[in-house]
Amino acid sequence: MSNESLQAADARPAAPKAPIYRHYHRIAWLAVALALCVIVFGAFVRLSHAGLSCPDWPTCYGRATWPSVTAEVNHPTALDVRPLEVHKAWREQVHRHAAAVLGTLVLILALLAARRRRFGVAQVLAAAALIAVGIPLYMRGMHEAAIACAVLGESILLLAALRWSNDDLSRASTLTLMLIVFQALLGMWTVTLLLKPVVVMGHLLGGMSTFAMLTWMAWRATGSPVRIAGVPVMRRWLIGAVAVVGIQIALGGWVSANYAALACGNDFPTCVGQWLPPTDFREGFVLWRGIGVDYEGGVLDGASRIAIQLAHRGMAVVVFLYLLTLAFKLIRTPGLWLAGVVLGLLTLAQVGLGIGNVVMGLPLWVATLHNAGAALLLFLLVGLLARLRPPTD
Repeated sequence: MSNESLQAADARPAAPKAPIYRHYHRIAWLAVALALCVIVFGAFVRLSHAGLSCPDWPTCYGRATWPSVTAEVNHPTALDVRPLEVHKAWREQVHRHAAAVLGTLVLILALLAARRRRFGVAQVLAAAALIAVGIPLYMRGMHEAAIACAVLGESILLLAALRWSNDDLSRASTLTLMLIVFQALLGMWTVTLLLKPVVVMGHLLGGMSTFAMLTWMAWRATGSPVRIAGVPVMRRWLIGAVAVVGIQIALGGWVSANYAALACGNDFPTCVGQWLPPTDFREGFVLWRGIGVDYEGGVLDGASRIAIQLAHRGMAVVVFLYLLTLAFKLIRTPGLWLAGVVLGLLTLAQVGLGIGNVVMGLPLWVATLHNAGAALLLFLLVGLLARLRPPTD
């Protein structure tokens, strides 16, 4: 067989009509549920100011779990960086362990999807091994070698995903594994770069993107199509909805990372008692600042934080109007009325939670639910995108 024939055979699944694996969709749904838990609990960790409660990574004060007393600290310099606060340390480390379990599930999905590809399992395992080797290297202070291993592993996954089609979800599964590895790196940099805002925002976007990818894969593997007329038009509306929600999530992450949630005090719809308060958008949206700065509590002045808060509010109006319009379109589409009702209710609830964050002074439970609401909006929109089909294929 010629090289061209071999490449053509590798570019498509061996048996595209056959199921990937009979339990693939169950594992994917388990990963979706766990990803949602990781997102919500991660928001709780962040909002309860526990994001730097373990100054080292991936251990916590040198332990795989966390120390309950100072005498159990194994890291020689960790206490010099941050005093032990057990009630915060367990939150951060439990979040890391949950993310590690999620990463294992995503690895299993990638292996199952790639097993029909030529050398597919070997490529995924080689990439995973390289990434795993990087962890002890990092812990020993060999940071350049650790990053090199991670980059090489990610490169193997990327080349495989680009070469494979997605008929058997091998491309999506491999890209999701790539994404969750990068998400782990962002989690590490969140700690080592002392809550640098662009990293914190990227970590949130990475978590939401992983959740969206898993949702898409789970629905596609389940095979529960929704058949309607005018699929191309509705698909464009849904892609637009995912885009505006994604922008708003990024702005929300920027608000949180810069501690700008209460920049306007408890005023709504005004801000510090004014319709046009002093703002500094240029300073408020500088993405990259100096290394070594501790960003806990924020470093921006009032005008910069107000600018960030008002940008989030302004985009919220755009998202609100777009999603309500889409909800009415779904309600008027046979077979999608229930999705339209749910979308409308979720949109109203999300706006209410956002306003509640301001007027109630950012209570932890409201702020955490606000993050969960964003994830549920993504779940609904991405799920519809994955399921839409024309009346006849």
